[in-house]
Amino acid sequence: MAPDRGAKTSKPSSSRAWEALTPALSEWILTATAAMGFQKMTPVQASTIPLFMGNKDVVVEAVTGSGKTLSYLVPLVERLLRLDEPIKKHHVGAIILSPTRELATQIHQVLVSLLQFHAPSAAAIRSINGEENEEQEETEAFPVSELKVIPQLLLGGTRTPAQDLSLFLKTSPNLLISTPGRLLEILSSPYVHCPQSSFEVLVLDEADRLLDLGFKDDLTKILGLLPKQRRIGLFSASVSEAVDQLIRVGLRNPVRIAVRVKGADGAQDKRTPASLKMTYVIAKASQKLPMLSQLLHKLDPRPLRTIVYLSTCAAVDYFQSLLPGLLPQGTVLIPLHGKHPSNVRQKNFARFVNSASPALLLTTDVAARGLDIPAVDLVVQIDPPSDPKVFLHRCGRAGRAGRRGLSVVFLQPGREEDYVAFLGVRKTPITLLDDPDLSVTEDEADETRQMFVNLVLKDRALYDKAQRAFVSWVRSYSKHQASSIFRTADLDWNDLAIGWGLLRLPKMPEMKNYDKSQFLAPIVDWDAYAYKDKQREKHRLEEAEAADDQPKKAVKQRTGTTPWSADLERKAGKEAKRTKKAAKREHERVADLTESQKQDEEETARMIAQIRKQQRNPSSSEDIFEGFD
Repeated sequence: MAPDRGAKTSKPSSSRAWEALTPALSEWILTATAAMGFQKMTPVQASTIPLFMGNKDVVVEAVTGSGKTLSYLVPLVERLLRLDEPIKKHHVGAIILSPTRELATQIHQVLVSLLQFHAPSAAAIRSINGEENEEQEETEAFPVSELKVIPQLLLGGTRTPAQDLSLFLKTSPNLLISTPGRLLEILSSPYVHCPQSSFEVLVLDEADRLLDLGFKDDLTKILGLLPKQRRIGLFSASVSEAVDQLIRVGLRNPVRIAVRVKGADGAQDKRTPASLKMTYVIAKASQKLPMLSQLLHKLDPRPLRTIVYLSTCAAVDYFQSLLPGLLPQGTVLIPLHGKHPSNVRQKNFARFVNSASPALLLTTDVAARGLDIPAVDLVVQIDPPSDPKVFLHRCGRAGRAGRRGLSVVFLQPGREEDYVAFLGVRKTPITLLDDPDLSVTEDEADETRQMFVNLVLKDRALYDKAQRAFVSWVRSYSKHQASSIFRTADLDWNDLAIGWGLLRLPKMPEMKNYDKSQFLAPIVDWDAYAYKDKQREKHRLEEAEAADDQPKKAVKQRTGTTPWSADLERKAGKEAKRTKKAAKREHERVADLTESQKQDEEETARMIAQIRKQQRNPSSSEDIFEGFD
């Protein structure tokens, strides 16, 4: 959660002052929010906290970056600390579900920061982390019966389920923050209990994504393991798109809270913060990356953190090697996608968040939702996402908590320009980025292409990545939900190949009507084109030598005295096997017949044989048709 960067000296309004919720809020909460930089509640917090602290289920829809995390953490912590007695050992009092590991980690960090201001909870967390010392033990000795919140973060890929269960049994946390898969594994253990007497609250962050097809099965099983009498909170920037599925998670007469932003005309409902400027640029495929370079060089002030979205993981793997030459000097490029191992994802995400130098995160939709990355100034979408709902979440990584942000999406000329009107209908209006200095000539596009080609020619592994990335991009494009706007039939394949720095176009069914001779491919000595990795190059040469030897052997076979004998023997052997199998199947079929069925088959066979005999030797007594008179 980023602090409110509004004027610090202004007196908060009484309706949104944290003190307005006392005595419902504890004194330490007021201290914590003030120390964390939250001078007053955001609209979503002022609307949600009083209701969620009571006995109301809530469905909260608020623009990205509006403070939803504290909207449920504060009520959840208050409920657990106001129980009549401490939650029993190995019993769970609350659960927060997140669709991604990164978001779950971030929620856990915010919660731990909040609990640092609650002495018993802070002491318990330090003890679990091995940070307790003798002085703290003397000054922070709390009774065992003291109410406290002890969280545990459960993530697949970082530890095994057995390790997470072992830590649960050792520390006995009462609040779990998890992704669906790992939570289901832990709740299925007979040693983890969620009885009606102790379980208080279930929170679904990014609720609409949790209700998507990929999470429905796990979510249904999780709900089956939890008591029916529970408080539920669903939070998202676009939860309205999942309202028709809310009944599946068992909400009972929930209170609906929607916080949106009015547009400049005072009438337009927006789903994005007012501090975020959402724009588009019309650019051909070959112009997109040079234009990205211009944005980063010309924007004033220079973006401290930039997120660039690509469609697929393979595209991230490919372009992470090509883009450094286009970035301003001193910019750190950090790749992040869903196929990275969990430890790599966490390490790269931390590098981006904590970078002291200007940083660019090259990523996919794995970093599109829920993450509160401080100081993101610029978001660039090289291509619009396949799922239009994700567009809003991508943009919302910038312009959070009142900070000014810019979002730019690149659209190819032609039918893709209809995407502007499409977003307007979805109450996500974007405007043309009006910058006369932002333009890419054909010469500049050719220079960028030549730079890419030179880099690819240095290592054959980059060629392999380019082929995989381009194929994955085309397939992603073909599956766009706005299929009337994004059509592969409208793509300029030659321009795409230039923009991607391809050495050759791959064979794909989507390109069956394209004449590849139109593409002026770079001249490549494919026999000498080598991998930098010596082992891969050695393997390539061995395969090439084996392929060269194979035709020679075939020619040698065909120059002997019996040219095709080997093929004939092979075919004869296969035919004999087929005959044996057919005879075996027929024998088994006949063995299963009843006597009556056997007699019917014999009679039918006699009739067929008689007819065939008559056709071969017609008798003189039979009438034979000789035509009309």
